[in-house]
Amino acid sequence: MWPSVTLYTVIMSQTLCHVLIGIPYLFCTFQSILLTSKIFTSTFCSSNVVSDFFCDNVPLIPLLCSNARQIELMIISFASFNLMSSLLTVLVSYMMILMTIFRMNSAEGRKKAFSTCGSHLTVVVVFYGSLLFMYVQPESAHPFSTDKITSVFYTLVIPMLNPFVCS
Repeated sequence: MWPSVTLYTVIMSQTLCHVLIGIPYLFCTFQSILLTSKIFTSTFCSSNVVSDFFCDNVPLIPLLCSNARQIELMIISFASFNLMSSLLTVLVSYMMILMTIFRMNSAEGRKKAFSTCGSHLTVVVVFYGSLLFMYVQPESAHPFSTDKITSVFYTLVIPMLNPFVCS
């Protein structure tokens, strides 16, 4: 048995696995209920046409009559926390992978590992870049049509890249 597999089974217990799954689910459920209740207890005064093609909170903000600043700040805060914490996790993982690659003795092994990591890292950068552009800035900083293009990019284009990256 490989040493890393044995170490993994020692570190990753069933309890830790459940905690690592449960905390994000509970946080996202709390966040979704909070934002949805906040938006739908507000008053709407604009047209009932949402200029978007998937369910999201951001396109509903221009339709609100009441002051949407608090909701906008909540969305930016939650999005910032979600994006930064998951991005930090991904970056730490890549740093550990890079340290492992640099310790490899085989040049061919390093080349293959860098090739795999490079394509994955490209997708990660494009995905997080588009999400940061979309959510971690005030609404007034960019036009709504740019949001639609960005959301198409991270909901359609990036998932379509995954088969190419993984092959």
